[in-house]
Amino acid sequence: MQIADDRVVSIHYTLTNDAGETIDSSAGGDPLAYLHGHGNLIDGLESQLRGRVAGDKLDVRVAPRDGYGETDPALVQQVPRSAFGDVSDLRVGMRFQTQSPRGGPQVVVVTAVADDVVHVDGNHPLAGQYLNFAVEVTEVRAASKEELQHGHVHGAGGHHH
Repeated sequence: MQIADDRVVSIHYTLTNDAGETIDSSAGGDPLAYLHGHGNLIDGLESQLRGRVAGDKLDVRVAPRDGYGETDPALVQQVPRSAFGDVSDLRVGMRFQTQSPRGGPQVVVVTAVADDVVHVDGNHPLAGQYLNFAVEVTEVRAASKEELQHGHVHGAGGHHH
């Protein structure tokens, strides 16, 4: 069975950056199961998997625009330390959830702390980076009616209710 919309696909993968550093991998664990065509993977990887079958192995290079987007300088900000309320031990790398300009939740990461100013970055950590995937398709099957209704995979490698 070929990978197409509304199919459950299981893959083993290793994700590396351009320096060859492993960012994420399913090695040593269960394959990642996702529902194809439902936004469960970044576009650049999902588009390269379309038409593949179980047993296929491929290397995929995903440009930032097809991954986590380009870095948006507007999401890098300096905010008053007072905006963090009673958090007294602010450190680089801490994550906070805030409201995005569009009204939804947004995670920001502290990148620098000064006396009265905290530098934060709301970009995804992989924004602006090329992503290199080594992928093996392990299974392709039809999605259940419930999986299609919910928009994600249930059971092994997927979501459990």
